[in-house]
Amino acid sequence: MSNAALGQTTGVRAGHEIDVARLERYLAAHLPGFNLSRRSPHGEGGIRQFEGGQSNPTYVLETADRRYVLRKKPPGKLLPSAHAVDREYRVMKALAGTTVPVPPALLMCDDASVIGTPFFIMGCVDGRVFRQPHLPGVSAADRAAMYADMADVLARLHGVDVAAIGLADYGKPGNYYARQIGRWSQQYVAARTDEIVSMDRLMEWLPAHVPPGDDTAIVHGDYRIENLIFHPTEPRVVAIVDWELATLGHPLADLAYNCLTYHLPAEALGLVEATDDDRSGMPDEAAYVAIYCERSGRSSIPHWNFYLAFSMFRLASILQGVYARGLQGNAASSFALQRGAAARLIADRAWQLVNDPS
Repeated sequence: MSNAALGQTTGVRAGHEIDVARLERYLAAHLPGFNLSRRSPHGEGGIRQFEGGQSNPTYVLETADRRYVLRKKPPGKLLPSAHAVDREYRVMKALAGTTVPVPPALLMCDDASVIGTPFFIMGCVDGRVFRQPHLPGVSAADRAAMYADMADVLARLHGVDVAAIGLADYGKPGNYYARQIGRWSQQYVAARTDEIVSMDRLMEWLPAHVPPGDDTAIVHGDYRIENLIFHPTEPRVVAIVDWELATLGHPLADLAYNCLTYHLPAEALGLVEATDDDRSGMPDEAAYVAIYCERSGRSSIPHWNFYLAFSMFRLASILQGVYARGLQGNAASSFALQRGAAARLIADRAWQLVNDPS
């Protein structure tokens, strides 16, 4: 994480406080070389909270000679199977020996008594974090190279031999879309606050239109610009973060989700329209998908609109959960209460896409 990225942090927000003294004692005993400096200029106890991470609260820990990132389950009543920080830690640890760039996974703590919920510690990766998909402030040549590398890194992730790195049991092989549609339908119903007609329609349409083919790979589940750290000066990815939704699944789910920026307005993705609107060098969707296909050995992608509609449906369900937690007062992001409108907008767009692909 670069110093610029630290600008995306705030003081620890109400409801997400951590017992700093207890955390310090635990890490000093379990994490070699850790010594939390209370003289840090970045907040009392050297702890700041990231504004992002709408699901799992994420903090930067500043010591005299090193920065760490702490990621934890949120407080309060949680939806079943959500916020699996132990799974995040496991996949990053397993990928450390591959060509997929991940932060160093340093420590997993399952003991909720330490800071209130399970958490893990990872190294803080130096680099650039962009909050806008058009990468404001970079040259056209770098923008093109960064998109090409983003596609290449995704293809490398999908090409990892899961058995060879000990992740053969990381998810159920096969039948991915049927299981995912069922899961996110269940999560949506559990978090529903108001009726969204398009979500009900999608829950009927999607299971009946799953394309043939049953590829299995490690899927990140939230692969987008904001969850990538780019080299401080070079146009390449040095780390993928936010692995909460990772599992074994169909690789085209990742690719379609990665392409939602081509189909949804900034507000639906939780972004603020940037004043710098330069997109020179940024490939259009067809060109970007072609790069991925080349790197992953695919000739084409039939049924593309299904993959997009599924990704929108899943995102709408996730955002509905964020909204419901916001109403309960325990969401990790101050923007949680804006997510209800976004869930409806995204679901409506998905239903429009399957009925009018143009």
